[in-house]
This record gives sequence, C-alpha cells and structure tokens, in this order.
Amino acid sequence: MALDSLEFPVQVAPFEQPLTNFARRVKGGQARVVAIGSSTTAGEGGIAPYPQRLLTDLRIKYPNVAIEVINRGVGGEDAPSELKRFEHDVFDLKPDLVIWQIGTNTVWQADGPSFEDTTNAIREGVDQLLRAGQIDVILMDLQYVPAVLTPAKRPKAEAMVEAISQIAHERHMNVFRRFALMEGWHEVAKISFDRLVDPGDDSRLHASDWTTDKMTWQLAGAIADATSKASHGA
Repeated sequence: MALDSLEFPVQVAPFEQPLTNFARRVKGGQARVVAIGSSTTAGEGGIAPYPQRLLTDLRIKYPNVAIEVINRGVGGEDAPSELKRFEHDVFDLKPDLVIWQIGTNTVWQADGPSFEDTTNAIREGVDQLLRAGQIDVILMDLQYVPAVLTPAKRPKAEAMVEAISQIAHERHMNVFRRFALMEGWHEVAKISFDRLVDPGDDSRLHASDWTTDKMTWQLAGAIADATSKASHGA
C-alpha cells in the first residue's frame, strides 16, 4: 500500500468488520473466495477482471496459503438475477468469503431492474449468506464513471450507494466503497476519466486496466487488514 500512498493520496475506507471466518481458514492454510457480480466481476473488453488479479494479490500477501478465487460474474446482471444463481454459484462452492458486486446495472440500464427490486434482492441475498453461517461477506458498490454520473443517473447512483451502505450497516457486513474511492481519485487526486475508464468502451461504463489493477490492490489490502484484525481479536 505504500506505493499507492506515494502515487496519490486517496485510499479506500477500511472495512468495519473483521473477516473472522476467512482469517480462521487462512490460519488453517487454505481459503476459498467466491466473487459474484456483473461485468466488473466477469471481465469486459479484454481487461483482466478483478477476481483474477485478486488471486495474485492475495497469494502475494499469503504465500503459504492455498487460496482460490472463483469468478462467478455474468455481464449485464444485477442483484435480482444474481440472487437466482446463489445456490449453484455461491453455496454449492462452499466459500469462506463472498464478494458481491452490485448496483451498477440498475442505475445504468434503462430496462434494468427497479431500484426497489435490486435493494430487496440485496437484502435477501445477504440474509441468505448470514443464515448459511461461516461465510464472510463484502459488498462492492458502484464504479464512479461517466455512464452513471449523468444528470439523470447520478442521483440514483448516489441513492444506490447509500442503500448498499445502509444494508451492510444493518447486517454488520463490510462494503468495498468503490464509488467513493474512484470519486476521490478523480476529484482529489485529479486523475482523469480518460485514465479511469477503459478507452475502448464507448459507453464510458467500464474501468480501465489501470483502475482495475489499483482497485484490486486496494481490495486485497482491505481484506488483509480485516483478516489481521480478526486474527488478533481486534
């Protein structure tokens, strides 16, 4: 993280909850992460998606642990469709940590699910994960990109970010605050959207290789910090 701090002064907010189950599994020498979501998770435009990079980053942080990161992203989906895949794409895989990337397509797609349908599906999904037991959960909110920052879409994007945060707070879950992180990169560190957004994406929706790489390292660092807190009983 020191190199990131030198490059620009904006870091992701630390997780509020320790990753107790993941820490226990890491201590035992093996751990499994399942990443479920849409195109950010699945990959878009030939850019290596964050789950692939997260595997590399976590293996750097835990060189003596057999870590798996299983990618269950499907482009274009949001929480209502992803919830229907939970049994096969989450629970059957017996994960120790689930990262659920949500919210963007409801804001961006004109014919996507309603705000209410998506937030209801998020609540139901996190409740299912809680009932399953022995699974740590990280919710990943929206990307801060021009496609969701138009005058018509930005209020809905900000409301979705707030709704995800509130659901996580109520359920004592962590949020990877991607929207705030990228907003800080753009507004505080003055990193242009030309660098933040995939130059081959005419929709101005998908993150660049640079953004994906930096975001994933921040995510890996937040996971490691929350794992350490759990291991030390903090």
